[in-house]
Amino acid sequence: MPRYSINLSLLLGVCLVVFTTCGRVVSQSQPVPEWPEVTSDNQIWTRWWWHGSSVTEAGITAELQSLSEAGFGGVELTPIFGVIGEEDSFVDYLSPRWMELLDHTLTEAKRLGMQVDMATGTGWPFGGPWIGRENAPKYLAHRSFEVSEGERLTEEVTYMQEPIFRRVNNEALRRYRSAESATTTANPITIDDIDPVIGNNADLQALTLDQVRFAEELPLVSLMAYGEAGEVVDLTQRVAPSGTLDWVAPAGNWKLYALFEGLHGKMVERAAPGGEGNVIDHFSAEAIDHYLQRFDEAFAGHDVSGIRAFFNDSYEVDDARGQANWTPAFLQHFEQQRGYDLRHHLPALFGEAEEAENTRVLSDFRETFSELILETFTKKWDGWADAKQAIIRNQAHGSPANILDLYAASDIPETEGTQSLRIKFATSAANVTGKPLVSAEAATWLDEHFVATWSDLKANLDQYLVNGVNHLVYHGTAYSPAGDPFPGRLFYAAFHANSRHPMWDDLEAVNTYVTRTQSFLQRASSDNDILLYFPVYDRFATPGAELLQHFDGHGPNLEESRVARLGEELLAAGHTFDFVSDAQLQATSFEGGEIRTAGGTYRTVLVPATRYMPEGTWEALLELARAGATIVFQEQLPPSVPGLNNWREREEQRGDRIAAVEFASADGVSTARTGSGKLVVADRWEKALSETGISPEPLVASGLAFNRRNYLGGKLYFISNWSDSDVDDWVPLATAGAAAVLYDPMTGERGLARTETVDEALSVRLQLPRGSSIMVWVSPTSLGTDPWPYFEAAGRPTALDGTWKLEFLKGGPELPASTELATAEVWTAQSDATYRFFSGTGRYSTTFARPAGGNSDYLLDLGRVYETARVSLNGNALGTLTGPTFRLRIPANLIKDQNTLTVDVSNRMINRMIKMDRDQVFWKKFYNVNLPARLRENTGPLGVFDASNWEPVPSGLAGPVTLTAGTSATDDN
Repeated sequence: MPRYSINLSLLLGVCLVVFTTCGRVVSQSQPVPEWPEVTSDNQIWTRWWWHGSSVTEAGITAELQSLSEAGFGGVELTPIFGVIGEEDSFVDYLSPRWMELLDHTLTEAKRLGMQVDMATGTGWPFGGPWIGRENAPKYLAHRSFEVSEGERLTEEVTYMQEPIFRRVNNEALRRYRSAESATTTANPITIDDIDPVIGNNADLQALTLDQVRFAEELPLVSLMAYGEAGEVVDLTQRVAPSGTLDWVAPAGNWKLYALFEGLHGKMVERAAPGGEGNVIDHFSAEAIDHYLQRFDEAFAGHDVSGIRAFFNDSYEVDDARGQANWTPAFLQHFEQQRGYDLRHHLPALFGEAEEAENTRVLSDFRETFSELILETFTKKWDGWADAKQAIIRNQAHGSPANILDLYAASDIPETEGTQSLRIKFATSAANVTGKPLVSAEAATWLDEHFVATWSDLKANLDQYLVNGVNHLVYHGTAYSPAGDPFPGRLFYAAFHANSRHPMWDDLEAVNTYVTRTQSFLQRASSDNDILLYFPVYDRFATPGAELLQHFDGHGPNLEESRVARLGEELLAAGHTFDFVSDAQLQATSFEGGEIRTAGGTYRTVLVPATRYMPEGTWEALLELARAGATIVFQEQLPPSVPGLNNWREREEQRGDRIAAVEFASADGVSTARTGSGKLVVADRWEKALSETGISPEPLVASGLAFNRRNYLGGKLYFISNWSDSDVDDWVPLATAGAAAVLYDPMTGERGLARTETVDEALSVRLQLPRGSSIMVWVSPTSLGTDPWPYFEAAGRPTALDGTWKLEFLKGGPELPASTELATAEVWTAQSDATYRFFSGTGRYSTTFARPAGGNSDYLLDLGRVYETARVSLNGNALGTLTGPTFRLRIPANLIKDQNTLTVDVSNRMINRMIKMDRDQVFWKKFYNVNLPARLRENTGPLGVFDASNWEPVPSGLAGPVTLTAGTSATDDN
């Protein structure tokens, strides 16, 4: 459980949000909701990197204790590559010793009230040394030949695979080993040094294999001949083992297509010891069964019931060279699902037939892979976890599939990246299908190493929260033994938060903020108005450079599409929506005046400009309209059906169905009544939506972002201000209500808001500084509780411009000497290098007399702080401020005639790291990718991040520090 150390009687922290009632409340129709009781699911989690699985029971206990005290509710255990020089302490993944360490982790987490998720593998994607050729990913190679009547094919029907050898070069490791041993060879490793059975190779951690294909002749899958008159002949069985074809071409000209099965060669990225090897074939049931059997064997005799969820990182097989676009059972599955033999249409698959056939066969090809990864990977893995009384947490993005359905098949869909639309694919699946939790891999490489602040962190977290995430997981925290020197073990794509970080103690304030926010969001349900149809078949039918298309929620394939442009326009206008897939839409109904899914209710379905729509989806939309729903189409009704099989007959039948619906047009909008509802078609979505009566949220005009949900019979808003300025105004909501309550998740304060009603919608008075957030619960009935005080300045700011004492509490590389400052200024302004390269915590303190203004409240403004501040007045802790705004209110009763203000400021790690790099300290000591620079210009001579040429960044309290007298009004004006 988190430690709520902030005084909740004060209005503190970043969020100076102010509300009072607009009229006196004379009765209370229902109680004001309290802050929900906190569970470990409500708290923030972190991915817990085990470098080389080089951990101990004592270290596990210490780390979990530290995380618990910092407000973490759980960890996701992910073993990763090892540390240079620590090879003797490596523990092979899933070995008996590794299982002992897992047992201890589960026991200690339970003792501390925490939970544990476990990645089903090391690094990513799933794979390991027990994955042989038969279960590794495959690719489809092809050749074509031409022969004429009476000719024999003179070429052999063979395919020699081009070798590929990709590995991560680690110059730091090479130099380290050269220094340790004079026998270390300087010769580069080549593919000739690699045993085809990957597990047979020694020193796999140092090999850091990423992709390996050997020069070999590939097995033939099929050879098909296509005649000018449309004939198709299967010649597969007439090819000798040598590749010679025993066939004389009949009359006419013939083109032959040969298919071959290749080994893709993708290796597990960033693998831990014992986890190196081939990744799995995600489209093969046999492959996932074989893969999971290794876990069954390791788990035997161990109680793993303490694992809440098994985790899968995003599908990243095809970030190597080429695609994993084949699996041995593909042709059989294709014919079963699509209704025809793909081998009869190979010219179309490779884009060499008529355009209509090309796009339809390509669509069928992609749809089949989409089904396979859902059925043979996601659902099989989920069933395995379910048998262990666990759930799955899944990053579906990047898969060559309709990721809405993959997310929906996951117990906890998980997203990553900061693009709103990308986030909404995961949150939409959760909302539509009723998943209580939707998570995000957060704080992934926020900035260059050691540069990000907790203000940057909060901005990153808020982007997920406003887009519907309610279960945040940091990426992440590396296990570091107590004896490791600063900075300890680090993971290259993390935000480097561990107990050695100078701002670690202040991370609890951010974690507590997330806990309070998620405690509400997890108990509320989605309140989005629109189901936005995702036209996946248009994407399936769009040709590209490769056979498969990956669905990642961002990138040019999505961003250039009509649905993406529409989604961005809806968000900018303040409309709320969830993406919906064909399968999800076909499970939707209309009842009680609302469109109902398994997880929520909606007011309309909006179909972007779409070409291909399955018959089942069209019928589902018609049925919703007949029952009373309004279905909105952008520009047109989808004119065609997807796929090749009988498409002309199916399209004709579809046309007859559409022709039976009579439309009347007026002012650019066509409307057709059908049953109790209607279909609306308009060139502009704004006109079409006007037919539904749906109003956007006007608060976006103030630069605010929001997440609106249903809670206890009212509406719950999470509102975040990351605009360029503070907001101090009446902010209208697209919600009617009798009262509103403010909840400040940074401080734990709550109070009745000042509201007014305009055109049946509620407006709320907000004073919301940049970077702050607030939760507002709108009640349908009047409430009686303490009003929320807001601050009204009663004069000009008074500068605290007396002498400041500066002393240093902790940090390094050494503590600078205490000093006195004529005014508040950063400690890096001191000439002594000890100050400039120090990373840690400095205490600023000053004394002041009660300012003019009498017995009033005061607003304390610290001005600019680099980077976090813990504030105390006369020994009373006021709060922790993480920026970008550093203000808090001081109640009148805490101000004395003579006062001592103390501000403990902690800075970033970067200044100390600059000194370490200048001193050539060997801290970048990791196998595999080591510590690469995020920006190329920050790459040093070892090919990794190097800060030796940087100058120290400002650190400390820059000010100006001011006090402003004022009132925290609670009157009913």
